Amino acid sequence: MLDFLGYGFMQNALMAGILASIVCGVVGTLVVVRRIVSLSGSVSHSAFGGIGMGYFFGINPLIGALFFSMASAIGIGAVAKYAREREDTVIGIFWAGGMAVGVLFIGLTPGYAPDLFGYLFGSIISVPTSDLILILLLDLIVVGIVALLYKELVAVAFDEEYATVSGLPVKLLYYLTLILVAITIVAMIRIVGLILAIALLTMPAAMAGKLTHDVHKMMVLAVLISAFLIIAGLWVSFVINLESGATIVLLAVAAYAALAASFRIGNRRKATTS
Repeated sequence: MLDFLGYGFMQNALMAGILASIVCGVVGTLVVVRRIVSLSGSVSHSAFGGIGMGYFFGINPLIGALFFSMASAIGIGAVAKYAREREDTVIGIFWAGGMAVGVLFIGLTPGYAPDLFGYLFGSIISVPTSDLILILLLDLIVVGIVALLYKELVAVAFDEEYATVSGLPVKLLYYLTLILVAITIVAMIRIVGLILAIALLTMPAAMAGKLTHDVHKMMVLAVLISAFLIIAGLWVSFVINLESGATIVLLAVAAYAALAASFRIGNRRKATTS
């Protein structure tokens, strides 16, 4: 069963999956608790603009995606929160605009983009060592920030009005959360691709939220669930020869559906026996 780990590229893939699951669980919990899944989806897809610019300017597309998605996150947050536009309209504009920028710059780049499919849908088995180092650095940044500002981030996520009255810098923490989302999306691009990243960002945290209401425990559970889904999806895709990113996400969907169904059945049994 573990024969697939005998290959060097699969070892890199396993390491990438474990590293990505850390930020996925930690930031995904904040996203689910704060209910900003739609905003996070817009940040995810806008990152494609940075990938296109990375190809055009000859830099690592993940670096381009990192800076472009962080800038987009701040823009999305500012317009959605303080402009007189409907939030769903803002999400759609940044979503489509980021994708369009990426297509435009890729079209302007001489030749063709050989790894484009991997950035869109994930290519965990082709993660180079340089990307592993980048994901590790992103892990350290995200975990360090969340550990340092854990109480403040959680307070704002649960009750923004109370946090404001308490004197917390709510606006700054709001933008910081969106920036953490952008960083997490970049860390997951190589795993499931930016199109599917929002699924892996939210489903492990949503499953953890059904098992506990303690945010700290929820983060730990989300990390473990995410790691399990990535490793299991990696193994299944290797054995059956399927696309790894799609396999991981489909396993996450199946796991969430099974957990939700079990809770519903359990609640019905309690209702009938009481």
